[in-house]
Amino acid sequence: MRSLRWGLVALAVGSGLQACGRAESGPPGGMPPAQVSVIKAVARSLPVTFEYVGQTAGSREVEIRARVPGILQRRNFREGGYVAAGQSLFTLDLAPYRTAVARADAELAAAKARALQAERNAARLQPLFEAKAVSQKDFDEAIAARAISQADIQAAQARLDEAKLNLGYARVESPIAGIAGRALRSEGNYVTGPDVLLTTVSQLNPIFVLFGIPDEARLRLDREVAAGRLRLPKNNAFDVSLQLAEGVPYAPRGKMNFSDVRISGQTGTSEARAVVPNPKGELRPGQFVRVILSGARRVDAILIPQRAVIEGPQGKSVYVVGKNSTAEPRAITVGDWQGDQWVVLSGLVAGDQVIVDGLMKLGPGAPVQVSAGKGPPAKPAK
Repeated sequence: MRSLRWGLVALAVGSGLQACGRAESGPPGGMPPAQVSVIKAVARSLPVTFEYVGQTAGSREVEIRARVPGILQRRNFREGGYVAAGQSLFTLDLAPYRTAVARADAELAAAKARALQAERNAARLQPLFEAKAVSQKDFDEAIAARAISQADIQAAQARLDEAKLNLGYARVESPIAGIAGRALRSEGNYVTGPDVLLTTVSQLNPIFVLFGIPDEARLRLDREVAAGRLRLPKNNAFDVSLQLAEGVPYAPRGKMNFSDVRISGQTGTSEARAVVPNPKGELRPGQFVRVILSGARRVDAILIPQRAVIEGPQGKSVYVVGKNSTAEPRAITVGDWQGDQWVVLSGLVAGDQVIVDGLMKLGPGAPVQVSAGKGPPAKPAK
């Protein structure tokens, strides 16, 4: 009986030692490694787009004013309609200016007649002066009268040209082709001259798009360019596409052609401008649009799926497969979106194995086992 008890004790001790040996050889806590999917971080060049809210404006905005005073007799255009370059928009009372032309023409004719008489007198006195038949004074007066008469012709000609010019100015014309605005003076009103605005004409093809770049965004871009992480198009000549109301795309594409160095104290933005074709007149001045700038590229950027990013009190982080196949937390800085992926600016290097699935079971230093599929590959940049 005693031998039986000792046998049972020996069996129990042996079983306990075997169990201890298995516990020491297994994973900590006796839990198997977590199954995870990973992607390999790859550095690549990615296209970058920037979006701003813009407003359209005519590429040329002209104020139509009369250069001479007069009674407004006729409006020669349809408000809001297309006008051609050189088209008459308003006509002032022409009678006073036609009379002035006739008067100046008559003065010119009189001046020419006086000049002809002075020329004859000088020619008549020339041989008499040479024969000592007239005095030096009489001859000098004849020569001077001839010169004065020529000057009178020039003055009369200038008055005639001025009268004709004013007659032309009485027909108020548009210097450009475009869309006419509302007439601000109606027929019968007296116009005092250039101080009175009659209407405006806007050239709409091409059309300008004005938008503001926030100072903070510009500083961030400058820092990334200086660090070599971002490459902008030459001379900032971004390609420009537009979206109209409700996200409807506008087909013609344009170019950014101006960027102001000054920052507005009221809006905190610097003004930029794009020029966009508008052959069908779909865009009108004052229209709000979404401006999309393309042509820049991000250098050596890393893309990771959004589901791999963990939000925490200290910011964003990911888990990577570290040494000894353990989960290693890594703080990251992200930039723009690329579809459903984040652009990682810092915190990862090419070759890191980023865990994308199985994050709920992980903690710092937890053992992991990469599944055979290794997760979906990072989507290529478009």
